Amino acid sequence: MNWYLAKIIFQIICGEGTHTPQFDEQLRLIHAGDQTEAFQKAQQIGQAEEDAFENVQQQIVQWKFINVAELYKLNGLIDGAELYSRIYETEDADHYVGNVHKKAGHIQCGHTHQLLQLL
Repeated sequence: MNWYLAKIIFQIICGEGTHTPQFDEQLRLIHAGDQTEAFQKAQQIGQAEEDAFENVQQQIVQWKFINVAELYKLNGLIDGAELYSRIYETEDADHYVGNVHKKAGHIQCGHTHQLLQLL
């Protein structure tokens, strides 16, 4: 059995979907015998986690599974190995840096549930 890293994509649709399109990119660990099995398992996870609920404005919010966009075999778990990287551009660098420090502080204090609310 091998470990794979899969990027599973969901589209978030609120109400009639007239808002700016939103997508959730999730990185998931998959334990499978080969790439085909890993891909199928990642798709099953995506399909199983589709959801729809009513928000506070009484609009239907849908999490629609799009597909598995990336799949990488992890040859070994190495301390400090890079698993994900994204370049983020912003007009307010100080605000971005402040948020990073705030999130780090929550992790250090063991308040990960508050960290999720910051995202």
